[in-house]
Amino acid sequence: MRIFLVILSIIISACATERVEDIRETSTGILEGEGIVIMARSYHLGNKTEASFVKCLNKELGKDLRVVPSSEFIDALFPWFEPRTAPFDTKGLPTLMERPGVAKKIAEKNVRYMVWVDGDTDKVAGGGSLSCAAGPGGGGCFGFAWWTKDSKYNAAVWDLAAMKSAGTVSTDVTGTSYMPAIVIPIPLISRTQTKACKGLADELKLFINDETNPVD
Repeated sequence: MRIFLVILSIIISACATERVEDIRETSTGILEGEGIVIMARSYHLGNKTEASFVKCLNKELGKDLRVVPSSEFIDALFPWFEPRTAPFDTKGLPTLMERPGVAKKIAEKNVRYMVWVDGDTDKVAGGGSLSCAAGPGGGGCFGFAWWTKDSKYNAAVWDLAAMKSAGTVSTDVTGTSYMPAIVIPIPLISRTQTKACKGLADELKLFINDETNPVD
């Protein structure tokens, strides 16, 4: 049984694929004391990027960058970053900055970059079957099930000092999980969302610090 589980763990690792890309529109860089804020965009069908992913991204980025909590930033700039009033792209930034108090509040928070994140984790395939039964002599589950999830996220980086887009960073992680059951179900999970969070955070750190390929 132990050998079987080891083999399945190896299969899970082999079946997880990750792609991280960035498109740079301008040079970046961040000074000591300057911060970033992570904002969640509404995704397809009106859904919003999972709070758990945004929380993970804040934690990972916070290890190396100063991250201002989005709730604190939104409250300070009320009502200009509420879902219905937030600027959709950087074209609206100059007008927004001209509104009373907006530029002052952003300066007080010392936020240099705003990172708009969208995407989600979807189940894209699955199969197999499990059956469980109980009787006078005991019970158990037997069978084998599997499912594949795709974690796809995109981060648009806005430079609030220059009032323009710095570029985008994206990640796409696909992984297959398994649940064999010989009396007891044993879930062997491919944590695609966690892997996507770590990959996106690492690339964003490089991007913001201008350690990726510069613009020609």
